[in-house]
Amino acid sequence: MKRARWAIAVGAALAGVALLAGCADIRYYWQSASGHMDLMRAARPVPEWLEDPSAPEALKAKLELAQRIRRYAVAELGLPDNASYKAYADLHRPAALWNVVAAPPHSLTLKTWCFPVAGCVGYRGYYDEAAARAEAAELTAHGLEVAVYPVPAYSTLGWMNWAGGDPLLSTFIGYPEGELARIVFHELAHQVLYVQGDTMFNESFATAVERIGGARWLKTQASEAARLEYAQFDARRQQFRALAADTRRALQELYASDEAKAQDWKAVDARKAAAMDEFRRRYAALRATWTGPRQGAYDAWVARANNAAFGAQAAYDDLVPGFEALFEREGESWPRFYAAVKDLAAQPKAGRDQALRRPAAQPDELMQTQSPCCKRDNNNGDRGA
Repeated sequence: MKRARWAIAVGAALAGVALLAGCADIRYYWQSASGHMDLMRAARPVPEWLEDPSAPEALKAKLELAQRIRRYAVAELGLPDNASYKAYADLHRPAALWNVVAAPPHSLTLKTWCFPVAGCVGYRGYYDEAAARAEAAELTAHGLEVAVYPVPAYSTLGWMNWAGGDPLLSTFIGYPEGELARIVFHELAHQVLYVQGDTMFNESFATAVERIGGARWLKTQASEAARLEYAQFDARRQQFRALAADTRRALQELYASDEAKAQDWKAVDARKAAAMDEFRRRYAALRATWTGPRQGAYDAWVARANNAAFGAQAAYDDLVPGFEALFEREGESWPRFYAAVKDLAAQPKAGRDQALRRPAAQPDELMQTQSPCCKRDNNNGDRGA
């Protein structure tokens, strides 16, 4: 009976949010509400799984690890101590949901969709892959470049903690230790701060938290085997991200070139094709140096790479160095770092982006665009973790 009342309450709340958006898109909002409600209905507290004799021992070990990671997030990273990630749901599918992203043929700027709580974001999520593919086909028919990618986890930004919070999911619980820690840190960071309508700020902030926190977890809490496993994977990821960043810069320069301004699309498309060919050639050469498991982890992404895929990747990468520099600027104190990020978030988008894009070698400039009322004496305060 308690679970039934909970389901009714959650359903009513999410349906109310859906109705706020208007009737024109009611089917999309209903799939969002019902999809999330199904996910939360599948969740059971971690202690129940640990006491279940039918649960695999490997799963139990991962759940216990996840609880240690959760406690570390609170004690050492200053992340929220609430209901999230204290339950687990087996979704019986490979992703929590599938995101659709789209961009014009001659731009990396993502199409945006606007939602009642999240504001305007550069993606649209579906709990059913077929529905995501259908949306992608419609956008492609309108002349956009489109990408669909699986999402292992997402955050409800703390809005659903009253109903049990965000659960651990079968879509990522099997990740290697370093990656499991990073994904928990990333999603909890969204509950610290979320700026409506600024996907790049939000995702880059959460990525900076996961990178810094993940490195500390591995250094102080993980086994040598876990550190070695993660080091191999992360080295490949950094190599791939550097290659992708090079290609993004080349495409951005092309789309701002004289040919583009003159709308000489034939010349632009020829240079674009050459840039994509060079990207795939360099990836093939890089991949040939990799050995062992997950050698082809990026193959599918590379094969389908387009403006939408590069634009989505930029949201997770481009402002991260600025956030990392700000963390150092604040004496590597998590409370001071979060306060500084909240100060930046209060600025207009152009101001905070400009501050975060300054070279990491000049971290003192990160706060210079703040109003005098919001600057802090950085020689005082908690030096923290």
